[in-house]
Amino acid sequence: MTPEQMASTANKAIKEFKGQVGELESAIGTMFVAEQVGWKPIYLIHDKKTIRKYEKILGINFRDEFDDEGPLVHKSLAYTWAKELGNFWKRVKGEITGARSPQLVK
Repeated sequence: MTPEQMASTANKAIKEFKGQVGELESAIGTMFVAEQVGWKPIYLIHDKKTIRKYEKILGINFRDEFDDEGPLVHKSLAYTWAKELGNFWKRVKGEITGARSPQLVK
């Protein structure tokens, strides 16, 4: 997504949103983080239910809109672990424990 498309998506979501503002803020923030780290780290940071909720709020699909790895993918601790240990989708599904982390490192 281009910066203009992201701004347009955020503005549209704000105009159409009804509910707890914290969910809207989190969805928009996740979109901007996904642009930098990619959708794969986002799938390790959030569970599937949260991803679906954010996609509904934004009217997008993270996998369609963002690269799997963004320019700052190395900052995602969970993705670094998942990449080293393999089985990305099993880690996303929680079949392999200990790979989920919302932490970004230097």
